[in-house]
Amino acid sequence: MKKILFLLMVTLACITSKAQEKQEIVIKAGTIVPLEAISNVKASQVHEGQNIDFKVSRDILINKTVAIPAGTIAKGVVSEAKRSAWFGTKGRLGIKVRFLTLPSGDIVNFTSSEVYITGKNRTPLSVVIFCCTCVPLPCGSKAEMKMGYEFDATVANNTTVSIE
Repeated sequence: MKKILFLLMVTLACITSKAQEKQEIVIKAGTIVPLEAISNVKASQVHEGQNIDFKVSRDILINKTVAIPAGTIAKGVVSEAKRSAWFGTKGRLGIKVRFLTLPSGDIVNFTSSEVYITGKNRTPLSVVIFCCTCVPLPCGSKAEMKMGYEFDATVANNTTVSIE
């Protein structure tokens, strides 16, 4: 009876220690990570240097293990924000995606992954309207990134991450 209890305790200890082990995976440089905007961003409502959040749109698998889970938040920063203006000048919005932080606390950096959105340039139309009618000039169209906008970011360097 004592031998059975001893074997049962040893087996239980082995199972528990195996479950608590962390696995390390290398996310290679150049790995594509699909991201999605989680809010609307308008060039007229943000300023350069402002942080913008994105989320990973699907799991990234490496060796049949989820290395980057869907829903992980990625951080970007506004690099350019110009609102549309008179004389048909188009709006411009640039956002550089920098990194994401995994649930384990590991940070994965991205290369120069940038979202760049421009409105429509209406300068020729604006000049024609002004010359013919002397009516106030129309603005160019606004630069806006809609919620759900998808794009791919690229991992900058080999990154070893812990997976539980």
